[in-house]
Amino acid sequence: MGRDQERVVRELVDAHGQTYAEEAGIALKDTPQPLYRLLVLAHLLSARIRGSVAVATARALQEAGLNDPRRMAGADWQERVDALGRGGYRRYDERTATQLGEAAELLTERWGGDLRRLREEAGGEVGEVRRLLQEFPGVGPTGADIFLREAQRVWPEAAPYLDRKALQGAERLSLPQDPDRLLDLAGETEPAVLAAALVRASVDKDVAEDTLDRVG
Repeated sequence: MGRDQERVVRELVDAHGQTYAEEAGIALKDTPQPLYRLLVLAHLLSARIRGSVAVATARALQEAGLNDPRRMAGADWQERVDALGRGGYRRYDERTATQLGEAAELLTERWGGDLRRLREEAGGEVGEVRRLLQEFPGVGPTGADIFLREAQRVWPEAAPYLDRKALQGAERLSLPQDPDRLLDLAGETEPAVLAAALVRASVDKDVAEDTLDRVG
């Protein structure tokens, strides 16, 4: 059984191990702009909308030049609405446009536009980082989890971060729902990559079925 589970994890990661930041074209680094773009992506992904739409919308905001908090806050509300619409994020566009503007203002005023300062305020305590992230309008527990799942790649104190959604993916694949056991099965796979692959299995049954088909 252990070898079969290792193979399931290997096939899952090989086929579906792209992080959401990578899919959105974010070259994640521990610097202000990529971290801000990740925050926006986490906000978009946390809504009840397809992940592909959220990723496309993150790209549309980038193409519109809304890639740092000062530009986001300084943009007209309609400019934000239009960029969201180009990404296909129409169901929530007006509310989200307002939230993105307010969140950008908060980040600029409280943390100088730099999420690393939020991290410093939290003293590296992951639970406190998660709490502070939820102070941004539109970023609830789900959005904070998404951010930390991806940010663990550059904020090592957050790793390993396998949240409830990732563990739901493990359950769908009949894998252990214990983070330590999953990490053992994943070998040298980065926790952020493992988390993204498990989440993809959780939200898309085709991913899980494809993985199990590959194992045979």
